[in-house]
Amino acid sequence: MDDYPLSKQEFDSIYHKVPRLTVELIIQSDKGVLLTLRSIEPCTGLWHIPGGTVYYGEPFKDAVRRIANKELGINVLQSEMIGYIEYPEHVKSRYGDPRGIAFKITDYSGDFETNNEADKFEWFSKLPDKMHPHQGEFLIENQLLKGS
Repeated sequence: MDDYPLSKQEFDSIYHKVPRLTVELIIQSDKGVLLTLRSIEPCTGLWHIPGGTVYYGEPFKDAVRRIANKELGINVLQSEMIGYIEYPEHVKSRYGDPRGIAFKITDYSGDFETNNEADKFEWFSKLPDKMHPHQGEFLIENQLLKGS
C-alpha cells in the first residue's frame, strides 16, 4: 500500500510485539485443497494454507485479492469468510502472534504460480505429512481435509 502509515523498519520493530491480523486463503477443487510448501520462515518446509498480513486500513476483500495475486498469481473474483485460525505455537516460540481469518475462494481467474515464499503448490484430499499444525487442525475441524 502506498499510503501505509508505517515504514518497513517501524513495522518490523513491532511485528513480534503485538497481535498481527492475517488472511488465510482456502481454495478447493475436485482435486482437494490447495496448499503451498513454505520456503521462508516461519515454518520453512511445512505445507500450509497460503496467506499473509492485512495492512493497516485495508479491507479484508482487498487483502484477500492482494495476497492471492502475490502468492498464487490468481485474481480473486469472489470469497467468503469461513472461520479463524490462532497460532499459539508461534507465540510460545516468540515468533509473533498472528491471528488468521480464513476465506474460502469461491471464484477466481488465472493460473496458479507461486512466488518466492513457497517452493511449490499441490492439491491434497487428505492432510499431508509436514503440515503446519494449527492450519491442519483447522482444515480437519472444518471438514475441508481428512486426517492422514
